[in-house]
Amino acid sequence: MFDPILIAGFIALFVAIGGVFLAVNLLVGRLVRPRMPNSEKLEVYECGEPTIGSSFVQFDLRFYVVALLFIIFDVEVALFFPWATVFGKATQLADPAGVSVSADGQSLTPAVAGVYKELGLTKPVVPSFEPSPRQSAEIDSKRGEKSARQAESEWAVQKSGQMLARTAFVDMSAFYVILLVGFAYVWYRGDLDWVRAVADQRAKASEGEV
Repeated sequence: MFDPILIAGFIALFVAIGGVFLAVNLLVGRLVRPRMPNSEKLEVYECGEPTIGSSFVQFDLRFYVVALLFIIFDVEVALFFPWATVFGKATQLADPAGVSVSADGQSLTPAVAGVYKELGLTKPVVPSFEPSPRQSAEIDSKRGEKSARQAESEWAVQKSGQMLARTAFVDMSAFYVILLVGFAYVWYRGDLDWVRAVADQRAKASEGEV
């Protein structure tokens, strides 16, 4: 366990170093940069065009709608990254070529234990799955020079990886379907259209009232 005081000290040190670095750069830049102001440099510059009128104007609400939709879907898509990590680790466990346990079948090798730790298990052990008679016969036919216990332990690790990969795939597929439904609803409402047909909406509203 990490000491909370030590962690707080590291955070404070990081913030202090960042603040000093920023202050030094601003101070040095202020001292060494040339200062030759003129009327053109003091003008407001925006997108290469001279400004016209006051900056306190009302923006089109479509800017805010599009920005909110982007934030919503962008944040949801970001959830795919941890899922991809879990799915990749699970498929790594499910791969027979990458799974290995000790000769007695009682403990995991450091490589396999490391994969389990990356998935969140603090003390990984060999999964406790009991193969069926048909699965036992299949394991025995493929074990080669390995002991029966070692072959069954490797099969249990592979099965745990397959179950985790299948669960992760189903969960993320359901999440993706919900995301597509929301996107289709937003598209159907016309929220993705920059110019909405207000006349058509009023006509539909009047037809509904009739």
